[in-house]
Amino acid sequence: MQGASQDESGETTGGYRAVEEIAGRADAGVLFICDHASNALPPEYGTLGLAASEFDRHIAYDMGAADVTRALAKRFNAPAVLSCFSRLLIDTNRGGDDPTLVMRISDGSIIPGNARVDEAEVDRRRSRFWQAYREAVGRKIDEMSAAGPLPAIVSMHSFTPVWRGAPRPWKLGLLWDLDRRLAVSLLDALVAAGHENVGDNEPYDGALVGDTMYEHGTRRGLAHVLIELRQDLIGTREAAEVWAGQLAGPLAKALARPEMHRAEFYGSRAGTSFRPRLTEGK
Repeated sequence: MQGASQDESGETTGGYRAVEEIAGRADAGVLFICDHASNALPPEYGTLGLAASEFDRHIAYDMGAADVTRALAKRFNAPAVLSCFSRLLIDTNRGGDDPTLVMRISDGSIIPGNARVDEAEVDRRRSRFWQAYREAVGRKIDEMSAAGPLPAIVSMHSFTPVWRGAPRPWKLGLLWDLDRRLAVSLLDALVAAGHENVGDNEPYDGALVGDTMYEHGTRRGLAHVLIELRQDLIGTREAAEVWAGQLAGPLAKALARPEMHRAEFYGSRAGTSFRPRLTEGK
């Protein structure tokens, strides 16, 4: 299983390093985060009863996302926060009371170590791992906000090229809720740089109550975007570096706009059927 890099600081809970924190300029104006960076598990959980091969699948982590996150943090000399445990243990990108916080079945695979998990164990994982990651992100935002300017938040994820037999045409997607500041500016910059068919709230919708962007972006009024990259395009570290380079220019252009560093509150459409598009009204 993939583990965290060994040369960065991080949050340790019960002897296990739950969070990887990459140092960067506090006044960089952008914080990179990666919710599903690792497919590792604390030793006490073994493999949750799964075959080792299951941890090479998307059910365990977002392949390539951590490498892109680290490469972008280096290019921007900006801080980054990454999880150091598999989403099969607990999903950092779900609200604390979300029923999918600890998955019992994922994409057809029963997770034996989760199948009969009780509320006490969910609480234990939530406090030791989920909360450790969320608090690390919050602390970093507080540090950067104190140093100024207010940071925008960029969350890196990746998605499978085929889902339930249907190929996904997008190379990357931009996920957002009601605050479109960073998403629309980044879309414009990506199109200007020659990127085509960028997913607009595809392959997923970016409005989810309690997810990381809701807690640290929407509720704080910080500009934010969740970037999804297709996993077959970033399957090696070299490929991830290439994509970080392709994202860096458009992202820098979007982040140069002053509204990306102001607190503005737009609320959330999560729980509704309303699904706006970035190109509406343009």
